[in-house]
Amino acid sequence: MLRRSLLSRVGSTGRMAWRAHLQRAHLHHSRPVFVVKPFLLADIGEGIRECEIIQWFVQPGAKVEQFDNICEVQSDKASVEISSRYDGVIKKLYYEAGDMAIVGKPLVDIDMADLPEDASKSAASDVAADSDKASAAGAPAASSSPTTGSLAQETVARFDGSNGGKYRTLATPAVRRIIKERGLDITNINGTGKDGRVLKEDVERYVEEPTESSSSPSSARSRISQTEPLEEQTVPLTPIQSTMFKTMTRSLSIPHFLYADEAFIDRLVALRRTINENLARSGDPSLKKISYMPFFLKAVSVALEEYPLINCRVDLSDETKPKLVMRPQHNIGVAMDTPTGLLVPNIKNVQRLSILEIASELARLQAAGSAGKLSSADLKGGTITLSNIGNVGGTYVAPVVVTSEVAIMGIGRTKVVPAFDENKAVVPKTVVNFSWSADHRVVDGSTMARMASLVKRYCEEPELLISKLR
Repeated sequence: MLRRSLLSRVGSTGRMAWRAHLQRAHLHHSRPVFVVKPFLLADIGEGIRECEIIQWFVQPGAKVEQFDNICEVQSDKASVEISSRYDGVIKKLYYEAGDMAIVGKPLVDIDMADLPEDASKSAASDVAADSDKASAAGAPAASSSPTTGSLAQETVARFDGSNGGKYRTLATPAVRRIIKERGLDITNINGTGKDGRVLKEDVERYVEEPTESSSSPSSARSRISQTEPLEEQTVPLTPIQSTMFKTMTRSLSIPHFLYADEAFIDRLVALRRTINENLARSGDPSLKKISYMPFFLKAVSVALEEYPLINCRVDLSDETKPKLVMRPQHNIGVAMDTPTGLLVPNIKNVQRLSILEIASELARLQAAGSAGKLSSADLKGGTITLSNIGNVGGTYVAPVVVTSEVAIMGIGRTKVVPAFDENKAVVPKTVVNFSWSADHRVVDGSTMARMASLVKRYCEEPELLISKLR
């Protein structure tokens, strides 16, 4: 009132001077700082440009705190849960579940108006610092203008996992794949897992339960009517299929050649049996038994010491002068058939690991792959790949070399066959078939044959392989 009465007694020039005096005297009114900050999708792995939104853990109006999970995304390499960097209220979701989110562009808008004034000012400075980045990514400018009292009247509720809809915590990638393959709506399935998570058993129970539509006359007529023409359907590629499409297309630029041989591994069979018996007696729950794969991985690694060319990659940064990058680390990839598709994690520095250490790391990767939890670190940096088709079936395979490597080894099914011994007598022998593909631009047939023969020898004579271990 004092300020208003004083200003009414002076002219316009006097009022301007008086306002300046009040501001210098710190008598002006400070409005609260309101910040709506766009939360950008960060790069979750090497070369990732887009991710599929698997599920949202929040909805507009939900209050979040720092490190609370916002959503789960799946790239072509891994499934990752994205957590909040700020405290505030979710104002907007930029994508629906199933959409492809672009790295560097906004996922959500977070309103931080309820923060203390100091924190809000700090957040406002963050927005100013990030404004160029958000604008380049197509994000709306963060609002710093005052709002009305409607924010105070807004109902802010945490997301209730028991509610249905597209925002609930739903299922693991493996279960989601089953649901997608069967053409089901996950929101209709009652989840019995933690926080209402849908389990595989819930899906099976839902499929077995009769529904009203299944017993209706219309559904009966649809089952009987089999003369209607069948229509083709067009479906998008999954993220992993999209990556495989691009990777294999690039591999077409590589001139391949195939080399195949077989190895009689009876001595390796006996050695593995002895090791597994010792593991069973030790009672170690972390590693109960090992497969042949750790031996094959170690045999390849030891052979690479003599043939490092097979572990290199081609550098085409200058297409007029291609170069070879010689890599001392043996990061050997293992192709895996996971619920989300083909993935190739790699075991790092196999040259430094023992057989049992390789087996433990292989078991970890297999468990993570089955659960859809392979990290981007597990999937990048490979130098050569082994693909074991014997787990599925088959003897020989023509594997495809990827552009970051120059060779790949395929392993067929291990089986017992009749064969001649040194006395020309027919005896049962255990045989496994190896198929090699190599980049013929840099690897010649003789080098590949020598490398493959050395791997074969280490598998047929495991004592020699053990003697090479450090």
